[in-house]
Amino acid sequence: MSGKLQVNSNAAEQTRPKQKSKFWAYFWWLFGGVFGAHHVYLGRDEHALVWFCTLGGYFGIGWLRDIYRIPTYVADANDDPEFLSWFKHRVRFNKKPPFGTVRFLGAIIVSYLFGQLVLLAIPEDEINGINFKPLIIFIPLAVAYGTWLVGNVGREQGSIWLALIVSYLCYPTLYYIGDDSTWLGLMVLASTLTFDTFSKEWRLRRRQKRSKSRRLALFLVFALVYGGLWASYFYFNATLTDSEGEEIKLSEAIKHFLTSPIWLDLKASLEDTWTQTKHQGFWATWRQVIDLTDPRGEINAYRVLGLSQTASQSEVTHRWRALSREHHPDKVKGSEEERRQAQERFLEIQQAYEILSSAKNRRQRKNKKSD
Repeated sequence: MSGKLQVNSNAAEQTRPKQKSKFWAYFWWLFGGVFGAHHVYLGRDEHALVWFCTLGGYFGIGWLRDIYRIPTYVADANDDPEFLSWFKHRVRFNKKPPFGTVRFLGAIIVSYLFGQLVLLAIPEDEINGINFKPLIIFIPLAVAYGTWLVGNVGREQGSIWLALIVSYLCYPTLYYIGDDSTWLGLMVLASTLTFDTFSKEWRLRRRQKRSKSRRLALFLVFALVYGGLWASYFYFNATLTDSEGEEIKLSEAIKHFLTSPIWLDLKASLEDTWTQTKHQGFWATWRQVIDLTDPRGEINAYRVLGLSQTASQSEVTHRWRALSREHHPDKVKGSEEERRQAQERFLEIQQAYEILSSAKNRRQRKNKKSD
């Protein structure tokens, strides 16, 4: 009998979820937290998806808030007795989750983002004679899903159906309102209020743990749909405004950029750098690249003095004296603007000479040390 109890005890220990660590939660918060990595670690998948599509909860605001929320999330993930006692007290005190400003605003932001993204992703022009405008019918679904996603974070949950029905009931108002943004805002507000008032409830039991393959499939599907919508927007509808105020499709601009001189020159430079790297090695090439960035300003100094980089120190001194006499501010008798320009040019010449003189002294000291 005791042996059987021992076996059951060992089996229970093996099936018990592994305890989550605050250290690793903060580690993933720091390295990948804006994409929801710490929520993935803690099993808060809905929370992770919200962070993924909003870059840390509205561009990092929620990510910063998590600094002091992570201990609570870890306690929740570990079914900490003290946390469960606090949670049961809340459930007894409130029959349904009370109104939460942060969650409500989060639902509005995410549902509006999803609805607006679908609207932006629908091609404005016909493609091969196909009009994609009827796909606007999926906007209420995107809005309801955004509301539901935020509403199911943590210890709260709710059904998507009422929010979905209300969103589609708001759909016909587009023809009376006319403005897409106002129509979408009305739909988002109606969906969020409906979910918050009638659908949400406590999540009394933690949902059955999903397998790693199922969780991975969930994230991949979400990322593909979300990324595909953004790709559709940038390819079909995104525009740039040129110097004449005319809009150009981003996809067309990219095509022309790939044949522009600036890209072709950059491409040739990168190819030359790669070829040089293969022959000379990475670090030798890297040092040359650093030199080309002119970290000490010597290349620019030679340009200011109008000399080649092979000029001797005597040539540098001779050129500096000639330019200093020519551009000395005391010799300029013109307007105040002309005197100011002469002063700037004079200071530029002095700085160039100082840079090259310092370079000469530095090389001399280096040579003495090597000798």
